[in-house]
Amino acid sequence: MLALNKTLLTGDFAFPPNLEVGPYPGHLPERVIQFGEGNFLRAFVDWMLHELNKQGLFNGRVVVVQPLDRGLVDKLNQQDGLYTLILRGYQDSQLVEKREIIASISRGINPYDDWPAVLRCAEDPQIDIVISNTTEAGIAYDPEDSLTATPPESFPGKLTAYLYHRFRHFNGDPSGGMIILPCELIDRNGDNLKTIVMRLAAAWSLPGEFQQWVKEACIFLNSLVDRVVPGYPREEADKLTAELGYKDDLLDSGELFHLWVIEGPAHLKEKLPFHEAGLNVIWTDDMAPYRTRKVRILNGAHTGTAAVAFLSGIETVRAAVEHPVTGRFMQELIFNEVIPATALDQAMLTGFAEEVLQRFRNPYIVHRWQSILLNTTAKFKTRVLPSLLDYMAAKQALPPRMTFALAALATLFKEGRVNGRQFQGVGQQGDFNIEDDPEALACWQAAWQRYDGTAAGAREVAAFILGQSAIWGWDLNAVPSLAERMGEYLQDISSNGIAAALAKLLA
Repeated sequence: MLALNKTLLTGDFAFPPNLEVGPYPGHLPERVIQFGEGNFLRAFVDWMLHELNKQGLFNGRVVVVQPLDRGLVDKLNQQDGLYTLILRGYQDSQLVEKREIIASISRGINPYDDWPAVLRCAEDPQIDIVISNTTEAGIAYDPEDSLTATPPESFPGKLTAYLYHRFRHFNGDPSGGMIILPCELIDRNGDNLKTIVMRLAAAWSLPGEFQQWVKEACIFLNSLVDRVVPGYPREEADKLTAELGYKDDLLDSGELFHLWVIEGPAHLKEKLPFHEAGLNVIWTDDMAPYRTRKVRILNGAHTGTAAVAFLSGIETVRAAVEHPVTGRFMQELIFNEVIPATALDQAMLTGFAEEVLQRFRNPYIVHRWQSILLNTTAKFKTRVLPSLLDYMAAKQALPPRMTFALAALATLFKEGRVNGRQFQGVGQQGDFNIEDDPEALACWQAAWQRYDGTAAGAREVAAFILGQSAIWGWDLNAVPSLAERMGEYLQDISSNGIAAALAKLLA
């Protein structure tokens, strides 16, 4: 079977009528450098830029940089940056499906094979926008990073080296500044990224003129993204390939719903005119309410339910929402704990939560819990822990479901072994792999070495986990009764199984 690439797109291949196919935009210049080649960016930002190009509103393409030493850029280059995107969901109360070949990516670069190719992009005056999604763990300071590494290991390290090369190439001209638009789901992602870049610049003894150029010529925007992207539709791949008539190893899928909230100068709307293309992009001077609503309800429901559902042998979000026990757990987590702990308009939060649950029930979206469990420790810290602490402050009581969720997360790592960033565990459905930060994996594994099968041992496991200030930001043993309650849940799950423990919680 023929593979999707430029030759197929520009030839006389008969594409199916329900697939939107446009011309190959090889004449468009590269205008964006994007750190991250995963399913989300391709189904969200790259799709949006494709929509702008279709309407003649952007007229530029994306150079993709692979953030890790292994990834998809080889396949992306084999397909000439092309991939098929399938968007499905509710529109005007009707289920709708849209299929389209996305052509906004020009090429990919693996910086671990060719770092100079990345730096050459810094010399291109037309490439003045940086997009990134390197997961919540990606925007972090690494004291071991080095300007002379090829490349620096962390994403902020790569970006700092990139900006310094650009600064030198353009002799500090302010017109060479860049717009940096991160999509990582952390609070004030642009501000945090800028802080780390400046910290690295100081640690690397880069000139003060460069640091001033970053402050004044580069604009770091805070943003919030929202679209459920299950990615490669494994269960349907053979069927979809037969219907499409060509092979696409980068086939991507997502829901129709999309929202991008960007906090920044209003004049940038004209540079990235998403609003003119009818896209759901909001430019604002305060994104905090949007972020709190989305992270705590949508992402918090995902992360808070993930380990509970996975341990219960439930593979997908939709199956968990529709399950009588895990579905009730998720609803009560949202409506009884997250919303009451969130200091925003309660009716607005409730309406958003009801919309989220409808999106979770989308029959076209196969969103696997194992995928959601990627970098789950950082996700729990960002998406669930703030609600847990705010509930405690407001109610002077522990939220039982969120506390149970943390115990379930710990239980995931009870049996197995660590191999780099991989935890190879044993679950109800058989062996599984969870990828997480090595420091977090070491913590989970060390915690369970303290368990002797007793309630006191479970309490010791809980206290050890909660005491990891390097992971949580502070010692959570200071939260009254949290270690005791978490230890009780750990012992209940370990002794009686997740189903019995969950039934007892919800009784």
